Amino acid sequence: MSIHCDNYIDTHCHLYWEDFHDDLSRVIDRARAAGVTRMIIPATDVASFRQASAIAARHADVYLAVGIHPHEAGKMPYDFADELRQLARHAKVVAIGEIGLDYYYDFCTPAEQQRVLHEQLSIAREHGLPVILHNRESDDDLLAIVREHQDGSLKGQFHCFSSDTRYAQAVLDAGFHISFTGNVTFKKSTLDPVLSYVPDDRLLIETDAPFMTPVPYRGKRNEPAFLPMIARRFAATRHQSVSYISRITTRNAVALYQLERNPSNERN
Repeated sequence: MSIHCDNYIDTHCHLYWEDFHDDLSRVIDRARAAGVTRMIIPATDVASFRQASAIAARHADVYLAVGIHPHEAGKMPYDFADELRQLARHAKVVAIGEIGLDYYYDFCTPAEQQRVLHEQLSIAREHGLPVILHNRESDDDLLAIVREHQDGSLKGQFHCFSSDTRYAQAVLDAGFHISFTGNVTFKKSTLDPVLSYVPDDRLLIETDAPFMTPVPYRGKRNEPAFLPMIARRFAATRHQSVSYISRITTRNAVALYQLERNPSNERN
């Protein structure tokens, strides 16, 4: 196996997705060879959490987040939170997610999404867990709901960030981290000013695999092994070294998600 000086944590990858069914073990092996020491799989509903937990049971370096994605919110009964509270006690759960709002698609009404989001933010606070937030064309409503629940203990990650620096500052003021995916490598990306704006101690990195594949592999399946390509764009845009990006994003992920350190694979 290759030896890497730089190590990473993929804070968001959907390894249970059907795109990985035929070669998941090889995907995870490639990630490790690329220096990815840990991966977090956020569920989008109960069924995907059960798939993700089976993967985590086989791989010590895979962690879980449990949550109901806004696309699934309309399917949730009013007592869905009881089951979610039980699942949040799983030993490898490090966050409530992927949760949030999505007004781009019309899978369910904003009111339904907001009801489910409120419940899940309450569960996160009850369990002392960070949240992984999905946001698409819902900037104002999402931030308003987060602020409503922010009592000083709520923390988490605005994942696959695509808004502007003004919104980034509002997210930072609310006490949250910001992460970027392969979206920063896209030819039409306008995210360079935002990527440069996020302070070192709030920056996270992710693939969102199998989605958001970075250049030069756009059009193909994304996977955690591509994380160093995203890191190189981080480094070029922020005028920092790749090793520095590796170090700060790993440190931030370990602290936010309370991950165990892996001294044999991780250089500080």
